[in-house]
Order: sequence, then structure tokens, then C-alpha cells
Amino acid sequence: METITTRTVAYPADGLTMIGHLALPAGVDRRPAVLLGPEGTGLSDVERRRAEALAELGYVALAFDLHGGRYLGDPEEMLARCLPLLADPDRMREIGHAALDVLRTEPRTDPDRIAAIGYGTGGAVGLELGRGGVSLRAIGTVNATTTGRPGESARIRCPVWAGVGSEDPIMSPARRNAFTDEMEAAGVDWRLTVYGGALHAFHHPPVDHPVVPGVGFHPRHAQRAWRDVVGLLAECLPVSSNDAGAGGDRSAQSPR
Repeated sequence: METITTRTVAYPADGLTMIGHLALPAGVDRRPAVLLGPEGTGLSDVERRRAEALAELGYVALAFDLHGGRYLGDPEEMLARCLPLLADPDRMREIGHAALDVLRTEPRTDPDRIAAIGYGTGGAVGLELGRGGVSLRAIGTVNATTTGRPGESARIRCPVWAGVGSEDPIMSPARRNAFTDEMEAAGVDWRLTVYGGALHAFHHPPVDHPVVPGVGFHPRHAQRAWRDVVGLLAECLPVSSNDAGAGGDRSAQSPR
């Protein structure tokens, strides 16, 4: 593993001051970069540790904020903010672009080598960046088989991988089918992995506050989903031998 550095970054978006978590690999050279989006509850230590794990693999990683530095542990408050957001592609793109601008202007970032990885609402933001025509090397989502406005997925110019639990009542089979139909019609290079027996947010360790119905941690599938994310990056956004210190353990365990 590489020695990494981290810092907090503040930036405006959606009428708020967002507070992101930037993780940098060792060295001073430019590296491929990953924009990392959180579940609807917002940025937490789970996403911060994932950004740091990606930095250990050699990526510049920014875990972005959704709620102006707040973590919404109250399900009603979270839904009151996220449901209107998820219904407004332009707002999601604004949030994504603001974070992407921070990542692109980081001197360690190679602006031509960026992927978006996201969970839940953060994954939907990544998909909307692709639908908006942003040049990305890959889009990976967990719990975010969301559909967009008609025809806009044709603007996605990179592979898309989506992971979802088979028992997820929020991302239901009907929603999964609508998502895959949209990707297929748009000619996107897409993959869908269904994790048997898993609920919504199966990748997220248990929390000490109420959650919406249908949420549950599945530790075995959480590890598999992380390996699938790392595998997507290794395929589409590799840390090459030309990147100083490239290497890292690409079979890294899912961060906690």
C-alpha cells in the first residue's frame, strides 16, 4: 500500500457549501482520478475510507458531499431532500460538476483520466454526469439503477457497471429492467451485477440510526461489490507502470 495524504475541501454547489474528502496517493506526479459519491444519507467515514483505499491503489480520489457538510441520519429528512434531488437531473449534474471541478483542478489529477463511482444518490449523480456528456473513463454504481430523460444516455461515452441487491425493494426488478433497457437502447457498454439475497445499501456497514425499509448490510456481497468496483477501475482506468509508485494491492479488502 502507498502512503497517502488527505485533506478536506470546501466548494459551492446547490446553494450550499459542500465539504468533500480528498485523498492523494504518494508522490507528486499526475494520477488517474475517481469521483466517489455517497448514499443519500450523505458523506460519512465509510466513503472517506473508500476514497483513502482508492488512493492507496494509486488514484486521486474525491468523496463528494451531497448536503452541505451534513449527514442525514433521520430517514424522513433524508428522503425530503433526496427525492426532489433524484427527480431533478439538472440539480444532480450541478452537484456532480461542482465536485468534478474540484477534482480536475487538483494538480495531482490527470484530467483526461477520471471515473465516477457512486452509491445510491451519489451513483445517480455519476450517471447524470455521463448523460450530460461529461468525458469519463467509467461509471460504476451500487444501488443506483436510475433512469434518465429520454435519449440522454446516448451521450454516455464510457462503460457503465451497476450493482444491485436482488431483494432491494427500492431498486426493484422493474426499475432494473427500465435501466438496462435504457442503456441498451442508447448503445452503452453496460453491465449489471445482481447480488443474490441482498437488500438496498447492502454494501454499507450497519448504522446507529433508523433506516428506510429494505436496507440491510450483507458483508459477503459488500466485499464482492468492492472487488467489482476495483476491477472496473483496473479495466477502464488502470494505474499504469508510467505512474510513479504504481501498484498497490488491487485485491484490497473492502474498507470499513
